Amino acid sequence: MTTSQVSQARIESVATRRVKRRYAHNGAALLFLAPWLVGLLFLTLGPMLVSLYISFTDYSILAAPSWVGLNNYTTMFTSDKLFTQSLKVTFTYVAVSVPVKLIFALLVAMLLNKGIRGLGIYRTVYYIPTLLGGSVAIAMLWRKMLGGDGLLNSVLAMVGIKAPDWVANPKYALYSIVLLSVWQFGSSMIIFLAGMKQIPPEYDEASAVDGAGPLRRFFYITLPILSPVIFFNLVMQLITSFQSFTQAFVISNGSGGPVNSTLMYSLYLYKKGFSFFQMGYASAMAWVLVILIGVFTLLVFRSSKLWVHYEDGGKS
Repeated sequence: MTTSQVSQARIESVATRRVKRRYAHNGAALLFLAPWLVGLLFLTLGPMLVSLYISFTDYSILAAPSWVGLNNYTTMFTSDKLFTQSLKVTFTYVAVSVPVKLIFALLVAMLLNKGIRGLGIYRTVYYIPTLLGGSVAIAMLWRKMLGGDGLLNSVLAMVGIKAPDWVANPKYALYSIVLLSVWQFGSSMIIFLAGMKQIPPEYDEASAVDGAGPLRRFFYITLPILSPVIFFNLVMQLITSFQSFTQAFVISNGSGGPVNSTLMYSLYLYKKGFSFFQMGYASAMAWVLVILIGVFTLLVFRSSKLWVHYEDGGKS
């Protein structure tokens, strides 16, 4: 064997060892990622693809799906009045609950940012509704409290006010659900509070010395610095609100009443799939919801260039 052949063999041997070491490292990484990959393939991506296929079929669960093409989507947008009503109810719910919840969470966070004693206890107390608010038991309790003979009306009756049955009146039923949503402000409040802790106190002190009042300091210092946190909370609450289901289901006894005033999109989707066994139609509705959430999230991201500011002085 010549000298060049020996050198070539050594180079190939070194390269082989490097490849083996690389694959050994990749194998360890894949081993640790395996649970996530299995979940992604079999619990997320796989069901999504199956759902996409089913959305183009007539599928009653009890029989094999039959291909109908775009028929589910055509029916949805042309002749299904309840679909239109569910969109109207959901858009109203999102448009009212999201800004009110964020404003309320921001106000509470500002109060808790004053360095009061027992801050940890207050944080815990205000966060409890977020942990419990999505449960069926709390929704049932809320329904009882806002009913015709519930706690709220009993208190109002003591001061001579005759109030309606809030959850049975079409004018107020949806806003009862909005109120329940706003009550679950704890997660947004905690994030706002964490963002406020990162604002250097020197900014506020310097502006106060220059004669700026509390409102001016809030709108010109606190809000611009806090805008990335507001952006994050807005996106998260927007996505969550579009998927709201439990509160409407429990408060309306699964009917979406009264007079379909609480027929949220997710509730109607559930009824189509599991009450009427129109799983193909329900799958089509699910994909429309995915597109709606994607579009609104994209709009928020695009608009963030105008109002989200970062520490480097630029915008998003």
